[in-house]
Amino acid sequence: MKLTKNQARKKRKIRIRKKIYGTTERPRLVVFRSNKHIYAQIINDQAGQTLASFSSLTLEEPSKLNKETAELVGQKIAEKALEKNIKSVVFDRNGYLYHGRVKALADGARKGGLKF
Repeated sequence: MKLTKNQARKKRKIRIRKKIYGTTERPRLVVFRSNKHIYAQIINDQAGQTLASFSSLTLEEPSKLNKETAELVGQKIAEKALEKNIKSVVFDRNGYLYHGRVKALADGARKGGLKF
C-alpha cells in the first residue's frame, strides 16, 4: 500500500517527535507549512504551553516569494523569542524535509539570534 504525501509526513513527524522534546531551558521551535502560508511556534512541552508564535498571515506586507517570506517569519519568531529571554531552541521540522521554505525559516531564525 502506497502512502500519500501527508501520511508519509505524519509517519516522519512521529519518528522525529520521539526524540525531540522542548524544555524550559530549550523550548521546541515547530514549523507548519501550508500551501499559502508558513507558521512557527515556540513550545515548552514540559508545561504544555506556547511561548511565542508568528506566521506569514501576520506580516504587514506579505511577499509573493515564499522563501523570502519564510525567512522573514524566522527572523520575527527569533525577535519574539529573544524578547522572552529564549536564546536556544530545539528545531522541529514537523516531518517536512529540511529544504526550501523550512530551511529558509530556520536560517532566518538563526540570523535573528536563535541558537539550534
